Amino acid sequence: MENRECEYNLLDEPWIRVMKDDGTVEEVSLTDVFARAHLYKDLGGELPAQDIAVLRLLLAVLHTVFSRVDTQGEPAPVKDVDDALDCWKALWKEKRFPAEPVAHYLQTQKEKFWLFHPQRPFWQALSAAKGTEYSASKLIGELSESNNKTRLFPPRTGREKEELSYGEAARWLLYINGFDDTSAKPKGKNLPTPGAGWLGKLGLITAKGKNLFETLMLNLVLLQKSSEGGEVWGENVPVWELPHAREAERVEIVLPDNPAELLTLQSRRLLLERQDGHVTGFRLLGGDFFEKENAFAEQMTVWKPVKNKGKETGQYQPKRHDPSKQMWRDFASIAEQAAGKRLPGIVSWISLLEDKGILEQNQMVCFEIASVQYGDKDFFVTDVFSDSLSLYAEILTEAGNTLRRLVLDEIIRCENIANHIGWLAKDLTKAAGGNKDAASSSAKEEFYFRLDIPFRKWLASLSPDKNNVESKITLQEQWQKTVKKTARALAEELTVNAGTDAFAGRAIKEKIKGKEVINYYCAPKAYNRFLYYLKKTMGQEE
Repeated sequence: MENRECEYNLLDEPWIRVMKDDGTVEEVSLTDVFARAHLYKDLGGELPAQDIAVLRLLLAVLHTVFSRVDTQGEPAPVKDVDDALDCWKALWKEKRFPAEPVAHYLQTQKEKFWLFHPQRPFWQALSAAKGTEYSASKLIGELSESNNKTRLFPPRTGREKEELSYGEAARWLLYINGFDDTSAKPKGKNLPTPGAGWLGKLGLITAKGKNLFETLMLNLVLLQKSSEGGEVWGENVPVWELPHAREAERVEIVLPDNPAELLTLQSRRLLLERQDGHVTGFRLLGGDFFEKENAFAEQMTVWKPVKNKGKETGQYQPKRHDPSKQMWRDFASIAEQAAGKRLPGIVSWISLLEDKGILEQNQMVCFEIASVQYGDKDFFVTDVFSDSLSLYAEILTEAGNTLRRLVLDEIIRCENIANHIGWLAKDLTKAAGGNKDAASSSAKEEFYFRLDIPFRKWLASLSPDKNNVESKITLQEQWQKTVKKTARALAEELTVNAGTDAFAGRAIKEKIKGKEVINYYCAPKAYNRFLYYLKKTMGQEE
């Protein structure tokens, strides 16, 4: 095996991709990204999911530093809720991270940040040398390749696919740790199945600010149980502060009680392989995992109730995102405060900051979701996607209840109308003799597509100063006009395009509630039926 002398320290070498205000991307070191976070628009990695993996590393550093010292670098441990809120407020007020405390801490840990090291390479484990061997292409999330799936037009070919620079390999190292599939076989005997990497199990959600500093701050959740007023975390211990690197294969651990440990969770044991200044492959073993039920230390996921035979058990687990649904259609998972619902920790935290008056009035927040989609039993990656939604932070608070309820009610109304659009398409296809299920699904998708941009603009217009009865009526009427106009236009197009066979119609023998009946389907009848249900759903006259 190649000699693994110290090489490429991530505190000094450029490897984190950041986007500047002009849209250009550059690579910077771990030290520089904190010192200049306020000057960067955002992270600029190859994938949104990769950016989240890098973001979590940066947050682990911030949690560790500012749970111990204040903005001047003086000892100031966070002991209670007030300490946590005061610390966050002081950082936010500066509009940039104080350079000295972060840089000083990182220098004390410099030996742990060598990408290649004879005893303790960063984010890796020497025990992985016996693990499953992969080429560099498996490390690259952009390729999303497996043994039974190769892209016809891959984004990279030739040497770019077979070897990586050290900087790029460091980014993908974080990504594969969090999102790895389940294809690797265990090397030990009678070991448990940890499933996909921890981040791959989540319905990831993060908050975005106007620049990277604000993004890091909005995701810096200094209290757990924010929805209940808050409770301090346990002592922060990131993976690099452990006395020894974790080496054992497939280990079930206790759910971390501090964000630094959770954010640096080693779902996999990895070991990079290098040759002539490039990473050419890696070795992999299963790493640490824990039960996902009620894992509420995780702040960056949406949740769903765990059910047993259709009944709720009182437990929750992360809910993976559905790539076929726009983010706004799942607004309830992000904002609905009701029995049987559990909000993402990041949403509860921002709501608390708004309630306490720490965030500015009329503070806009952009929430972003990202997800890696897997094939059967999470055995291989099939897709990566992301979406975002902007709204006023106050909508998430008790004060924003009127507007929040308005949004939730209108989304339900849209769902009902989408169903009626689907039934119309199905009836038209029956009349013409086509594939009714495919037509129904396609029509509903088209309806949501046409509402997508209008809804996002409408939601972003719901400012706190419109949080009263008169404004609510006006806003509701404005939106309903858009929905009604969109639905009717699409219904007319579907009917006109159904063809002459659909207009003539046909009789179909069907089974309804166990009885055989003959129903007659034709385009005019289907269209009029749709108009009736549209009017009923809108609750207004034609």
